[in-house]
Amino acid sequence: MEAVLQQKVIEVANHVEQQLDAELDKLDNFDINDYEKLRAHRLNELKRMQKQKQNWLVSGHGEYAELYDEKEFFEVSKKSENIVCLFYKDDSPRCKIVDQHFKILAKKHIEARFCKLNVERCPFLTERLRIRIIPTIALIVNGKTKDYIVGFTELGNCDDFSTETLQCRLAQSGVINYDDEESSETGKKPFIFKPSKPKTIKGRNSDDSDDDCIQI
Repeated sequence: MEAVLQQKVIEVANHVEQQLDAELDKLDNFDINDYEKLRAHRLNELKRMQKQKQNWLVSGHGEYAELYDEKEFFEVSKKSENIVCLFYKDDSPRCKIVDQHFKILAKKHIEARFCKLNVERCPFLTERLRIRIIPTIALIVNGKTKDYIVGFTELGNCDDFSTETLQCRLAQSGVINYDDEESSETGKKPFIFKPSKPKTIKGRNSDDSDDDCIQI
């Protein structure tokens, strides 16, 4: 058995050595044309990314804005692949807390359109998305409502959660890009509460545990 194990280790080591030799051969055979191709590819990629950023900014990304009604919401959904939309009411203090975080995140994550809708001005959409608790954040990817953040339960069940906590929760649904670089620098991970019974879009109801949330 020990001999078999040693033979496997030798085979793996030989395979790794062959791969390294192949990579070294590629570097040895690299000529000026290969470098120019890599440089051209990188330049084209940078140009593509810059154009994408310009398109996002033209479409209203980079700023946190209020949408007036359902018609404007549907127009935005045709232009933006990733949308983070707060459904709010004027008499909800917690909606104002979300406002402050969204103002920061909108500038930081221009890959998503951050916006908000007053539920009293969009009854059809509120009913269609089954919005029952205020605040509710709808996360929309490629025209489909992928996830919801209902109240503050998943954000620590408190009002003083950090912007990084909300950022991490949004990233879980793929609506923004976030690789935990900031949290890795401090050695602390943002707190994300995971309910014992996972929520689904179809299974959402109005029994959210956040006492300060408003039911509609």
